[in-house]
Amino acid sequence: MDEHTFLREIAEALRCDIPRADGLALVVMDELRKRLTQKEAADVAAQLPGRLKRDWLEQERPGRAVLKTHAPEFVGRVRHRSGLPDDAEAERAVLAVFHTLQHVLGSPSGKEGEAWDVFSQLPKDLKLLWLKAGESHPVASTVVP
Repeated sequence: MDEHTFLREIAEALRCDIPRADGLALVVMDELRKRLTQKEAADVAAQLPGRLKRDWLEQERPGRAVLKTHAPEFVGRVRHRSGLPDDAEAERAVLAVFHTLQHVLGSPSGKEGEAWDVFSQLPKDLKLLWLKAGESHPVASTVVP
């Protein structure tokens, strides 16, 4: 999957434009990257398309610690950084990005291959979001620009 297709899938799920989908994808992916070990983050980066891979790798710092966030804080950080009006909108953005990322990682359910490796590093409440994203393409209300 190329970068444009990645962003288009997120935009369609969230009923927003491509620039907004791009911003949301970058925030969600950055929060996810910080939640993974550096090795796992590098493994995910290897499968990302184009600029998404560059952006992911540019944020990585040698020796960084894993940020031990749980779902409420993760969603709250996405809401705050993205300027979304509430946690429900932020969760929809997280689900859309997780779903599309799972697709890039070659996993239809979020439990195969590299997606399983990501899943295995998440706390239980974030695992539930990861699996929910893999169940079907998330349907969301319009994300506020």
